[in-house]
Amino acid sequence: MPVMRTIAIVIAGLLWLVWIPGCKAPQEAIPFDPSSVSAYKPGENSERGITSLFIDAKKEALLGNYIKAEAMFLSVIGKDPRRDAAYYELAQLYALQGNLTDAQRMAEKAVALDPTNHWYQISLAEMCQRNQNFSCAVKIYEDLVRQFPENMEVHFQLAACYVYVGKVSDALGELDRIEEKLGVSEELVRQKEKLYLYLNRVEEAAASIRKLITAFPEESRYYAWLAELYMSNDMPEKALTVYQTIAEKFPDDPYIHISLSDYYRKQGNEQKALEELKAGFSNPRLDIDTKIQVMLTYYSVNELFDRILPQAMELARILIETHPEDPKAYSMYADFLTRDNRFSEARDAFYKVISIDSSKFLVWESLLRVEAELEDYQAMKNDSRRMIDLFPLQPLGYLFNGVAQMQLKEYEGATEAFRTGSGFVVANNLLLSQFMAYLGDACYQAGDITASFEYYDKTLQLDPNNSYVLNNYSYYLALRKEKLEKAETMAQKAVQLDPANSSNLDTYGWVLYVMNRFEDAETWIRKAMDTGGADNPVIMEHYGDVLYKLGRKEESLQYWKKAAGLGKGSEWLGKKIQDGVLYE
Repeated sequence: MPVMRTIAIVIAGLLWLVWIPGCKAPQEAIPFDPSSVSAYKPGENSERGITSLFIDAKKEALLGNYIKAEAMFLSVIGKDPRRDAAYYELAQLYALQGNLTDAQRMAEKAVALDPTNHWYQISLAEMCQRNQNFSCAVKIYEDLVRQFPENMEVHFQLAACYVYVGKVSDALGELDRIEEKLGVSEELVRQKEKLYLYLNRVEEAAASIRKLITAFPEESRYYAWLAELYMSNDMPEKALTVYQTIAEKFPDDPYIHISLSDYYRKQGNEQKALEELKAGFSNPRLDIDTKIQVMLTYYSVNELFDRILPQAMELARILIETHPEDPKAYSMYADFLTRDNRFSEARDAFYKVISIDSSKFLVWESLLRVEAELEDYQAMKNDSRRMIDLFPLQPLGYLFNGVAQMQLKEYEGATEAFRTGSGFVVANNLLLSQFMAYLGDACYQAGDITASFEYYDKTLQLDPNNSYVLNNYSYYLALRKEKLEKAETMAQKAVQLDPANSSNLDTYGWVLYVMNRFEDAETWIRKAMDTGGADNPVIMEHYGDVLYKLGRKEESLQYWKKAAGLGKGSEWLGKKIQDGVLYE
């Protein structure tokens, strides 16, 4: 792999002092008027006239009139081909316009005419760098370093170019010379560390960090930096020694326990890792955001979640004890309780969050989802109303409120909530289709059949594969014995989309029953029973009805009785059992 790509991050760090003219945003050029140059008469080739033309060209360049300035500088060169400053200015001008080829050519001419001018040399080196000609830049910077050994910027640029041409050891030498002149600094050590690690010289990288520690012995993060270097390079024993030094020298350091926990975890000592985490979480000086980041690592490990959940819950409780007034602590605790299906406790934790800070929309959403799991629809209705008051333009509050009222059989209120909330849905057809589906359900329950079917049609326009609506719509059509071919098509599609759903299978069978296709109906309702529907009184009653139509009356009575034993069936179920006759 080419060196330039392998250690690009090092190069990026070392080039921080390079001034690149092309980074300046180009200004709009004013159209060039040839008469502005021809005003200088051909006979006026005196030094004074050429100098005056040069000055005016410089003014135009500063004003951003690049085309005019270029023509004037070229005129200067035409009058005096050895005017090195004009070549230099043209190089800068071309660089500003992104014409790097001509920029380097002009810089080379300026240097050829006056090789002692170090500004010309620096300009040429910069052009070489921008043209990816780093070997050329190295030669120039090496010469400049010999001429101006005290100029640290030149040493920096030479180090950067050495990296590009693969001379990493030479780059380190330049950085050492800079360090000798300027003293040890964090920026220099970081650059040297990257180069040492590229060369696999870990101990020298560590020695460089130790020099920084010696210079700044009270800066605890430099010790941590050294420990992390050892850890990332498979030297855990040395890392532990440094971590222990931090713990002894900086006992109040809020991060040391987190670092030690990470160390023990990587060593496979989970008990010690947990102890250090608990110590860190108990320290109020360790900011809560760092603790939350640790907690999120527990939350994201799905395959190990059940095993690590007790640890996570213990840390979450410490988090609350250490930060009793911070809503983030309770929110994190509530999330873990929810993940563990402890919904009642999770709701209490979410209520605590809201009592401290009610401005977080996601907390309200999480609370309402927990209440839905608890099937506490009255609380869900009340809290969704509070959510709507706080976030009146957010559609989800209305969705939860409508669902709660549906469950409470408050169909008019549910319809109003769904209609209002759907008006706040923007560029989200999936969410809008949910509103339309619920409106279809609510209107049907409220007795507005026409509106119900219109909303179902709108749902399927937005989401043609909504198996829930396909199932409900076809079932209601079958109950009303309307548009049975459409009902059959929808029911069949619902089964294709969700073949393991016993309700879908039953609906398809029931549509076929209404169409007097009793043998086909028996097949599909039997599949519904075999796919979890044997405990559903409606499905069992349907199967009894089909059997009756097939002439298997004794069997049908048995299934009607089973349906009655499972729960509530149709209004005719009792009479069917009593008389042994099918009533519809």
